[in-house]
Amino acid sequence: MLPSPHRLRLSSDFRAVMRSGVRAGRPCCVVHALAHEPDVERTSGPRFGLVVSKAVGNSVVRHRMSRRLRHICAEVASGEYFDIDFVVRALPPAVDADPERLRAEVIGAAERAAAKARRRLPDTPGTVAAARSGNSPNRD
Repeated sequence: MLPSPHRLRLSSDFRAVMRSGVRAGRPCCVVHALAHEPDVERTSGPRFGLVVSKAVGNSVVRHRMSRRLRHICAEVASGEYFDIDFVVRALPPAVDADPERLRAEVIGAAERAAAKARRRLPDTPGTVAAARSGNSPNRD
């Protein structure tokens, strides 16, 4: 089960991630990601939202797919993505995918989307991007 602090609940949050974020696709899923500046209020980790449409299957199939995706997202939540919101959208081929393939595709797409989302953040002093570009005040 995905803990409550790691869930996207508001439609405005879903909308922001899907419209303003980046995406990475795989045959079984599309992962949208939106990075935020690190702040003290968001110490709970990444947040996830799931989209499983009727194109995936009937109600039983959709709920089974949601449970599988929640389990995979819980694994990703234990990683280093503290400042990122994700929306995982299941595609119809995900129904027939074996669990290891689905897991690999979701995690791979999440890693790629997270990297793309972090590149879109503005360079602020003290970040890795600023250190690479030479804008970091801590540089000797």
